[in-house]
Amino acid sequence: MAHNHHSSSHQEHRHEHGTGNIALAFFLNLSFCIIELIGGLLTNSIAILSDALHDFGDSVALGLAWIFQKISGRKPTPQYTYGYKRFSLLSAFINSVILITGSIFVFYESIQRILSPSEINAQGMLLLAVLGVIVNGAAIFRLKKGNSVNERVVSLHLLEDVLGWIAVLIVSVIMMFVDLPILDPLLSIGISIYILYNVYRNLKTIFLVILQGKPANINEKEIAEKLKNLPGVEDIHDLHIWTMDSEYNVLTVHLVLNASGAMVEQQKIRLDAHLLLKSLGIQHATIEIECADENCEWCETR
Repeated sequence: MAHNHHSSSHQEHRHEHGTGNIALAFFLNLSFCIIELIGGLLTNSIAILSDALHDFGDSVALGLAWIFQKISGRKPTPQYTYGYKRFSLLSAFINSVILITGSIFVFYESIQRILSPSEINAQGMLLLAVLGVIVNGAAIFRLKKGNSVNERVVSLHLLEDVLGWIAVLIVSVIMMFVDLPILDPLLSIGISIYILYNVYRNLKTIFLVILQGKPANINEKEIAEKLKNLPGVEDIHDLHIWTMDSEYNVLTVHLVLNASGAMVEQQKIRLDAHLLLKSLGIQHATIEIECADENCEWCETR
């Protein structure tokens, strides 16, 4: 019992540590977003303003990740019988909408700047770029020590920001020696295209989960074949696989036994099936046992 209590305390400590890491990243990102907004207006750089908009989207994502990191640990209720895992999709969807809206605005402003170039403060851009690399780099360093999926995903998100600021830094250095104000809107268009590509990938995953599509990392054919090869199993049908949040996978299936064996044998087959499915990435499985001569009302054909 002492060991279990120690293990539970350790898990709670890790969860709190993960929540603290995301909270720190949120406040760092939001503070820098405000600095970026002011700096972008002072330097007249649309690239920095577009990244400020991107960082605002990141701040919303981090804030929601922080909230959902706490909510995700709640137990199932009579209303939410699978728990609160799918609530994380809400934060991803809201973040995607913010990023799409922001990118459309940046495209419009960038095209206006290309048609009518304006003076850019390259030195100011350079200073903000250095600050951007330092602040986002510090947040990544803190999050890389974490263990949760949330922390790893947020860490990758901030890595994108660091790469974007390195690009701004390079452009600002070039513009200190060469008068090419068109580079600034071109860079902002490039950043926006990269953001929209990642938003598209995220939305594909979100809608796959919402529409209860088969998870990309699950091999349905392999699962069906291995279940059929279990001792005592003649056939399977009514196999359905979906995911709660792209990580917690759920499966239901009917196993047809080749003989109406004793209850103990049926229980062993069911246990073997559960162990097999767990090894194949299924966290929650519901298995119905049928006899070979039984007519399944859920299936039109056997």
